[in-house]
Amino acid sequence: MAATDPIADMLTRLRNGIHARHERVEMPSSKLKVEIARILKEEGYINNFKVSEEGKKKTLRVMLRYGNDGGSVISTIERVSRPGRRVYVERHKVPTILGGLGVTVLTTPRGVMTGKNARKVGVGGEVLCNVS
Repeated sequence: MAATDPIADMLTRLRNGIHARHERVEMPSSKLKVEIARILKEEGYINNFKVSEEGKKKTLRVMLRYGNDGGSVISTIERVSRPGRRVYVERHKVPTILGGLGVTVLTTPRGVMTGKNARKVGVGGEVLCNVS
């Protein structure tokens, strides 16, 4: 059974992995999921990620990150735009999360990027998720 919303599935797997204190979580890979993982790594929310191939199936393995106190670096991770309700923003309306402490992940005509980079470049797009 394929998930109808693979991005929501990815975020749920990350959320569940964090709650269960797992070191890593695995999920089916896609270009968009790899780009989201790249942004999470660049922003310091995860330790690393790796795409491995088993036959024709590609698996995305995400290594979760925890602080010195043992708490997760990610406190909330939520899907914004869903298949039933797409959320698009113009370049001057790109949201900030927690006054700039969180990250908005957007898919833009120039690729997947953070809200901060989208404002810098001057592009809008579809808001995929918010992470803080």
